[in-house]
Amino acid sequence: MSSNTASLNGFAPAGASLPAVERRKPRRVLPGFGLTMGYTLVYLSLLVLIPLSAVFLKTAGMGWEHFWEVVTAPRVVASYKLSFGASLLAASINAMFGLMLAWSLVRYEFPGKKLVDALIDLPFALPTAVAGIALTALYARNGWLGSLLEPQGIKVAFTPLGILVALTFIGLPFVVRSVQPVLEDLETELEEAAASLGARRWQTFRYVILPTLLPALLTGFALAFARAVGEYGSVIFIAGNLPMVSEITPLMIITKLEQFDYQGATAIASVMLVFSFVLLFIINGLQAWSSRLNGAGRAR
Repeated sequence: MSSNTASLNGFAPAGASLPAVERRKPRRVLPGFGLTMGYTLVYLSLLVLIPLSAVFLKTAGMGWEHFWEVVTAPRVVASYKLSFGASLLAASINAMFGLMLAWSLVRYEFPGKKLVDALIDLPFALPTAVAGIALTALYARNGWLGSLLEPQGIKVAFTPLGILVALTFIGLPFVVRSVQPVLEDLETELEEAAASLGARRWQTFRYVILPTLLPALLTGFALAFARAVGEYGSVIFIAGNLPMVSEITPLMIITKLEQFDYQGATAIASVMLVFSFVLLFIINGLQAWSSRLNGAGRAR
């Protein structure tokens, strides 16, 4: 076979060197690692690292005793408990009912399905102040829902329960949109195989479906929790803002700023930031752990 024929068949003759075009490194669509990483670090620093470091630098200007006095004041501690407790509870509620809603949208056909799917994104597009006013109007004593609930002894507006309702409202889309794509890619043949082997519905969900959905579910939970912790606009109207009862931590920060107590505001913000980071770190660790378990289970 001649060299021309060999080259036409995709083979190079012995001893021949490859053309310079073939030896060239593959061309990347984006710039090289150095330029891309440099742009990433600058962008991240301007938007995240510098503002967050400014909070800690401003807080460092106050003494330890003053800092501890500010962040452990009974009114501030009560706001911590309410903000983080309500956010965790709202994210847990969204994880459960968001999974059910995503399951219904993926696995069933029903009238108005596209409308329901579109309404899920409403909290993303709706201004938070509008959401707070709407929820307050609904759950107030003379509102459509409040007029039915209050005679039963259930008061929602201007109570911690109203805060929970608002945080659940704004966090639902995060769970649904995180779980929905995974459900769409989940093969129903696995469920049918489990059923053919005698597995019950709960066993199929526990050992077949949940391990696959858990990383996405934890991601949605973390996003819903992060959004709820820092939420202000939709909560401020329905909370009532009663000291030691329905004051959230962002409101305490705003109050300090209105009093020109900038160090006190940054001190409360720094504590909130540290707590949020620790909780999100734990959630992300659980997500990575569940992903490793899921990968090991598939390998077996």
